[in-house]
Amino acid sequence: MFNTDDTIVAIATPPGRGGIGVVRLSGPNAQSIAGALLGNRAQLKPRTATLATLEEIASDNDTERIDQVLVTSFPGPASYTGDDVVELSAHGSPVVLEAIVKAAMRSGARLAEPGEFTLRGFLNGRIDLVQAEAVADLVDSVTPLQARLAYDQLEGTLSTEIRAIDTTLFDLIAGLEASLDFPEEGYHFIDRRKTVTAIVDISARISGLLAGGRRGRVIREGRQVAIIGSPNTGKSSIFNGLVGAGRAIVTDVAGTTRDLVTETIDVCGVPVRLVDTAGIRDTDNAVEVEGVLRARSVMAVADLSLLVFDQSRPFDNSDLQLLEETSSYRRLIVANKGDLPLAWSSDPFTAVSSRIVKATATTEAGLEALREALTAELVAEEPRRDSPAITNTRHLDLLERARGELDRAAQAVSTEISEEFVLADLQRARAILEEITGQRTTEDLLQHIFSRFCIGK
Repeated sequence: MFNTDDTIVAIATPPGRGGIGVVRLSGPNAQSIAGALLGNRAQLKPRTATLATLEEIASDNDTERIDQVLVTSFPGPASYTGDDVVELSAHGSPVVLEAIVKAAMRSGARLAEPGEFTLRGFLNGRIDLVQAEAVADLVDSVTPLQARLAYDQLEGTLSTEIRAIDTTLFDLIAGLEASLDFPEEGYHFIDRRKTVTAIVDISARISGLLAGGRRGRVIREGRQVAIIGSPNTGKSSIFNGLVGAGRAIVTDVAGTTRDLVTETIDVCGVPVRLVDTAGIRDTDNAVEVEGVLRARSVMAVADLSLLVFDQSRPFDNSDLQLLEETSSYRRLIVANKGDLPLAWSSDPFTAVSSRIVKATATTEAGLEALREALTAELVAEEPRRDSPAITNTRHLDLLERARGELDRAAQAVSTEISEEFVLADLQRARAILEEITGQRTTEDLLQHIFSRFCIGK
């Protein structure tokens, strides 16, 4: 069982050195422990920063000063966790912050587990489970769009929609339960046809949420793009151009890239992991053979492959073989080296349905068109502010299950099955919705969710 009766402490700022570091206390003894560290000299006013000297008693009963800090008190229940919270803002030295944590632990605090502050906020009813998960997503966000969607969920946009659907479903269930008290009347309180319509409407609202789920998952999880081609087609130059830095070595020597080179870029709010690969060709060089194998492995699992061709040299059998090999993959074709004379006697892509972009990586000509093509391939329209975007796989799976129960209920009503069976389907759908927001959950699930949080949050 989760223990919420003791006082926990942790460093709330990222590891490393900085101008400021924050140590957070939460629990019934947060105020008294902070008072002990401050020598009970500072009068802490709620939500007011107080300058104080933090110290503890040394072994010779003399006081040992640790640091000068700004202390802010947040009395419960109007705090992040719902308990009393005290935050100590000190100089951002790991040594100083660790000393504050150890002093607090000697005064009675316990080191917090990952996500335990947010967990207490959930257990104390400050936030629901969707909002708690959004906290972790907001901390982990690497693009502005990821942060925006996470903050929207933290504000409760998805929770509000789930609760609205749940309320409608509850009203429908209440009417069916009332009709069971008058079995001789059949569907006494609810017309059968209207019941089907009501269930279908609820299912449609869930379908609307699921429709934006793929887009939301793309934003949350990102995508992987493999840059593929024969040696010396300009793959590494394309890679460097998209990254905006010389991450990959570029030379005139064929086969310069032997291993995978990766970098993450922001494509219209979606984190995209670019992978520069070895040139695909037949070779007896053992190192290059391994590089080609890795290139093909990445190509097989990538969300999109950029096939780079050199239009300044004749289109040969190896190029044709690459087109055939990737015919079943999602791909984007780049005709590179447009600054050199064209060596293709005819368009080799006339029978290819993939999008084609012409570029000159060395001069960055066409790179903007390539970025736009990447956006079109990887990113659908941006989520609207007034529509909650689902980014969490757990939420999507539960909504799929809830919709399945509703569809079964609608079918049962249409075939004139007794209300008891319809009611069971609807109650299961409602229980599933409550799992999303955490009204109905298990300790194992909570441990799984909060274990991926950072300590101090």
